[in-house]
Amino acid sequence: MVKATELRQMSDEQLTHELHQLEQELFRLRVQAATERLDAPSNLRKLRRDIARIKTVQGEKQRDSLADEVPAPAQPEGEVSETVVGESQGE
Repeated sequence: MVKATELRQMSDEQLTHELHQLEQELFRLRVQAATERLDAPSNLRKLRRDIARIKTVQGEKQRDSLADEVPAPAQPEGEVSETVVGESQGE
């Protein structure tokens, strides 16, 4: 099992490579589970969780890079945004 802190230290290429390897291993275990008895069925769950963990870290990195590229919109000085309050209807 790979920890998220270790994954965050990896580069994008390393994460992609690791993800590809885990997906191949998961496929192999699924085929083995369908054709014969597995030695450790819990490995299927562990692999799925590791794959999900890698995809989560990749998503975090992608969001961080997008946040760095797009600056937050600034309001011009002197303008105040108005909030419209709805009137009660039916009275």
